[in-house]
Amino acid sequence: MIVVTGASGHVGRALVDQLLAQGAPVRAVTRDPDKAGLPAAAGTYRADLAADDPGPLFDGADALFVNLAAGGAPTCVRLVEAAAAAGVPRAVLLSSAGVTGTAEDADNAIAHMHSVVEQAVVASGMRWTFVRGGMFATNTLDWAGQIHASGAVRGPNATSVSAPVHQDDLAAVAAAALLDDTGTHDGAVHHVTGPEALTPPQMLDIIGHAIGRHLRYVELTRPEALAAMTANGVPEPVADAILDWSNADPARTGVVSDAVKNVTGRPARTFERWVTDNVEAFRR
Repeated sequence: MIVVTGASGHVGRALVDQLLAQGAPVRAVTRDPDKAGLPAAAGTYRADLAADDPGPLFDGADALFVNLAAGGAPTCVRLVEAAAAAGVPRAVLLSSAGVTGTAEDADNAIAHMHSVVEQAVVASGMRWTFVRGGMFATNTLDWAGQIHASGAVRGPNATSVSAPVHQDDLAAVAAAALLDDTGTHDGAVHHVTGPEALTPPQMLDIIGHAIGRHLRYVELTRPEALAAMTANGVPEPVADAILDWSNADPARTGVVSDAVKNVTGRPARTFERWVTDNVEAFRR
């Protein structure tokens, strides 16, 4: 039995589907099963991991997928400790490419929250794998409202680069690690990216081509971008970390890895493929 936290999110839902397709029993954790729309074949488990005792979650569990979207770093640390105490042998963590494993992580809110959970996983004694995702292609769903309203997306640093990764690829790497019975992925850190480094205007051009519209990227100053992000509910330390990443050395942010191909045997999906899979979100 594989316990999947954050099962109704983009990566978690893709992971549930892929594990079921491979015949693995799944316990999908969600706060609201009625709204989650999870497959009937998944054993849905109602829980608020930030408040509920996680112990019963691990009855008969062989592996745990840890996703900070399920409740943040302190909740995930408590979850990992409970899993280890229950005798769960394996944990796979969806982490961040921003983690460096150095003192630098303490100065970046996103890297810090993920590194704290990474440390807890290592300390747990479970067999572990980290899936350090680069920029999630799903982040561009935040542009949909601006695209609908005006065809212009306002954001920071038009020359920044990243290699957006499809949630199905993140899920595929995680599934391979969760189902590994050879030890191949024990102690592995997979840096998972898409196959091409793109600027925000280039991503926007791909979306525009898919929906038949000319779209514009309007660059904001850092203070303008910070104000816009916090007004939309992004905590200021997280917004600062995102802006730091957008201004970081392109040699770091634009890294393209072979992790998807190395783990799954097939190339990573392109951003164009992701847009095709999600095009209706931008057409509405």
